[in-house]
Amino acid sequence: MQLRTVLATTTAALAAATCLAASGPAQAAAPVSHACSPSVFLDRFSDALDKTTYDGTFVGNFSALAVDKDGSLAALSDRSSLFDLDARTLAPKKAVTLADENGAALDSEGLVIDKDGTRLITSETEPSIRRYSKDGRILDRLPVPASLQVAPAGRATSNQTFEGLTLMNGGRTLLASMEYALSGDTAGIVRFQTWQRHGKSWKTAAQYAYRTDAAFLGVPEVQALPDGRLLVLERGFTSGVGNTVRLYLADPRHATDTSGIENLTGQDGVRLIRKTLLTDIASCPALGATAKQPQPNPLLDNIEGMVITGRDKGRLKVLLVSDDNQNAAQTTRFYYLRVRV
Repeated sequence: MQLRTVLATTTAALAAATCLAASGPAQAAAPVSHACSPSVFLDRFSDALDKTTYDGTFVGNFSALAVDKDGSLAALSDRSSLFDLDARTLAPKKAVTLADENGAALDSEGLVIDKDGTRLITSETEPSIRRYSKDGRILDRLPVPASLQVAPAGRATSNQTFEGLTLMNGGRTLLASMEYALSGDTAGIVRFQTWQRHGKSWKTAAQYAYRTDAAFLGVPEVQALPDGRLLVLERGFTSGVGNTVRLYLADPRHATDTSGIENLTGQDGVRLIRKTLLTDIASCPALGATAKQPQPNPLLDNIEGMVITGRDKGRLKVLLVSDDNQNAAQTTRFYYLRVRV
């Protein structure tokens, strides 16, 4: 190297060092913001269970979450498995195989753990809601309105039925969200069906209508708040672009009972569930996450499950999970949020 080059290089290095010294702490890297929006913060995410197995069962395909009576986490796979997870580490502790009355697999999507420990689980196939014991025995089955059944029995489309499930009103009301609209209803308007508890049985009750932001967005999950409002997830996928996942605060308390309305077309006199956007998950910080396929934000994946796990300084602690569909291009990912409502 020529002397002139050495001197030039040394001078540049000294200048850079002088500039850095002069700037001091003010030039240090700013702390990463965890805010997704004014209402939602992402504490962290975990891919710890991605593409793992437990006792010979694939750990993934998660469609719903629930908190058990002992504080552990229940995670429902849409391929007929129900896992008990350690709430702190996510390590699987138990896996129970589920089936219908004929021993056939379920397309299991929604999960509620009732106060007596029984598991209320939806299947998109018919659709259905069954009550299971903790060890996976069927106890009984809830009635489903004819119009919500899959065609030709009803007006629902296969694989677009009961996705979300939650208990409301201190456990007296059960609510299931359809994923997409019924045939004859305007695209984007989905029905939320409720049941009222009568002793140990459930009877169909009021039904409400909720409009998603766009026809390609469905409702994969709902969670009830103590005051009667709901957290609602909207989710969709666009090939070559990735997932859209949004979290809403919704209020069904003044919505019209649509159980007697055959077609929902946005007509006058039908009050839909009111909703307020809390955040678009694409607005959350990536926090180092990577994606195996195109995504608007590498943090995103096919988010399908949600549960409220507690409170922290006035905010709800909300846990989300993605369904990897046992696909190499997708990830089983848990998202730890704090939500102000």
